[in-house]
Amino acid sequence: MTPRVVILSDAARPISYSSTRTMAVPAKQMEEVRRVFGAFLQKRGQRQTPERFTVLEEIYATDDHVDADELYFRMKESGHRVSRATVYNTLELLMDCDLVVRHQFGKNQAKYERAFSYWQHDHLICIDCNELFEFCDPRIQSIQEMVADIYQFDIRHHSLNMYGHCIREECPNKPAEVEAEAEG
Repeated sequence: MTPRVVILSDAARPISYSSTRTMAVPAKQMEEVRRVFGAFLQKRGQRQTPERFTVLEEIYATDDHVDADELYFRMKESGHRVSRATVYNTLELLMDCDLVVRHQFGKNQAKYERAFSYWQHDHLICIDCNELFEFCDPRIQSIQEMVADIYQFDIRHHSLNMYGHCIREECPNKPAEVEAEAEG
């Protein structure tokens, strides 16, 4: 599922909309990501295996949030020879070096997304259809900075997930009572 990205202005109106994020990471950026991961592994005395870099490249080739099993099956379907354990272990390493971020959306399995050079964003999750919407509002960043100043706190990252019922016509799992209200 491809997330929708909405950037909000100070007036909380959408000012930019994109139904997908760019699928391919620019070659120069991917080279930097590989360099960061390689240096991280070397610093920790861990092997720089082709399988680990394949997991890195696969997560950076996707534009959506994926769980570890989804990533594993995509890689198997693409003909990559990698174990499920390698996928899970590599995702942990990628989180440790801030190249991937993990999200826990409700009771669902953890989802992962690329994190290098991507803007801070937050999420809306429909509890009926599980559609995921991403949004970015600079006011949240301002609040984060203000709170950090007040409490003299070095905030490394934050997570804001809002759950609710989307009221879109095309929501495939809209409850019957919501549909009846919309029609009436």
